[in-house]
Amino acid sequence: MYNNHKQQFQSHDGQHIVYQHWQSNQSIDTPAADKQAIILLHRGHEHAERMAHLVSELDLPEFDFFAWDQRGHGHTEGARGDAPSFSAVVLDLEYFVRHINQSYQIKTENIAVIGQSVGAVLAATWVHDYAPKIRALCLASPAFDIKLYVPFARAGLTALAKVRGNFFITSYVKAKMLTHDQARAKSYDEDPMIAKAISVRMLLGLYEASDRIVADAQNIFVPTQVLSSSADFVVRQPPQRSFFEKLAHPNKEWHVLEGFYHDTLGEKDRHLAIEKMRRFILANFEHSHQLNVLDADVIGSSCAIAEQISTPLPAKSLKNAYWQLAKQNLKIGSLFSKGLKIGEKTGYDSGSTLDFVYRNQMESKNPLGKLIDKQYLNAIGWRGIRVRKQNLELMLKQYAQQLSTEGQAVRILDIAAGHGRYILDAVAQLSERPASILLRDYSDINVDAGQALIHERGLHDIAQFVQGDAFDAQDLAAIEPKVNLAVVSGLYELFADNAWLRNSLTGLSNCVEVGGYLIYTGQIWHPQQEFIARALTSHRQGQAWVMRLRAQAEMDALVEQAGFKKVDQRIDEFGIFTVSVAQRIAE
Repeated sequence: MYNNHKQQFQSHDGQHIVYQHWQSNQSIDTPAADKQAIILLHRGHEHAERMAHLVSELDLPEFDFFAWDQRGHGHTEGARGDAPSFSAVVLDLEYFVRHINQSYQIKTENIAVIGQSVGAVLAATWVHDYAPKIRALCLASPAFDIKLYVPFARAGLTALAKVRGNFFITSYVKAKMLTHDQARAKSYDEDPMIAKAISVRMLLGLYEASDRIVADAQNIFVPTQVLSSSADFVVRQPPQRSFFEKLAHPNKEWHVLEGFYHDTLGEKDRHLAIEKMRRFILANFEHSHQLNVLDADVIGSSCAIAEQISTPLPAKSLKNAYWQLAKQNLKIGSLFSKGLKIGEKTGYDSGSTLDFVYRNQMESKNPLGKLIDKQYLNAIGWRGIRVRKQNLELMLKQYAQQLSTEGQAVRILDIAAGHGRYILDAVAQLSERPASILLRDYSDINVDAGQALIHERGLHDIAQFVQGDAFDAQDLAAIEPKVNLAVVSGLYELFADNAWLRNSLTGLSNCVEVGGYLIYTGQIWHPQQEFIARALTSHRQGQAWVMRLRAQAEMDALVEQAGFKKVDQRIDEFGIFTVSVAQRIAE
């Protein structure tokens, strides 16, 4: 019924990852548009072979199956149980799906994903952060909260990692704690490819991603089934339940499997779980249902949260007193710190503030100011901003090179460039100078600073900086000649109303050539959203900086509505800022 092949693909950093492909005999002659597939993601410590039994037990002969050996596991090279970061493995999954798209002509819309334990967390994080339009997501005993049993173990590991750096810890879990199936337990004990150790950076990264995804599960928009084992010695059930309850898609299911241990899909009575997954997958392939996320600015959780944190607090409440004190502390700090002074004067979301953050230098002249600058620049949001800059430069370089390889003259446009530093830094890394660079911004301050930076870099012969409104569709559409590499970075995150974005994206769709690229950023989560709204001011005449966080699915849908197709994405390891690339397609 199936032809099994062991293959490998190259991931984002050049790492080759081994996977298995079970090709269904029924799918060999199936037209590419109708091909269907299921991706299997193994538990921590394990590998693809431990999921292979599901290929026959699911009894889905019309589907191809794929299962990888996560880096550091099975036949894939790397230190056992380790990876550069948890987010790097999530990006591996994104590249795995792209590989399946390109090498087997199977569309993402025709893929279902089954993940178990750590594999389930990987799958949930990928769906949240990258917003793929998969058909169904089945999560078995997701490891959102591992039972470490030692009091304060997570805090202790975090502190020790800061001192020692990365190190490895060995799992306490015995096979008899995983399954009642004695043959399955014996095979676990005797399997030489089981990696009992896990690196502390992967374990802590798993915890951090889990906390974020459980808290923000309302921004997962695909049909999801959660299978929870009632007698699980390895992970806790409450976060699984919390995750499920927040899911936005109406096609969601919660099942508690009584008496099951952690290896849900390897249990003695696993047919009970497998039958549920089979039915759920078939139902979602038969009746596809995509949620409308384009109206999230007027209804839904992100709108409600932004509205709540922008509502004034009772004047005599302790909470109001706390935030008033925080604002006062910032004002006092600005007397010593250059960073805070720029933020208080021009807004913490201004181009001037971002340029200070990009420079990443303690520029105050006094010791106290330097200390404040250091703490300020080390805030998680600013660290994420600098990673966003790196990802933007990476994408700009990659797609400029793509256009050059195709024999096209590269014409760059940034519609809200701030001081233009990140664009000009990216241009400096290109092997060939672009044919033209057009930078625009609404602020006189930014235009003046940007023009000075252009002359400083010696780019005045190909670059110009002009004043322009990034939300004026007609003004953008009138840009000539048309461009083939447009950038909008850090702008859309500042505006809650999707009508503004539609205007801007409509203008961009008319000034970017068919086949050209749009690089756009998003802010899908932020751990300091209320602090920013209550304590920081924006560039808009000292108003509060209230952010409505857009799910990646919402941001992608707006871009797609304007005539672009998303082709690439990166996200920082904190899960805050995304940088995506979409290609302009023909009408």
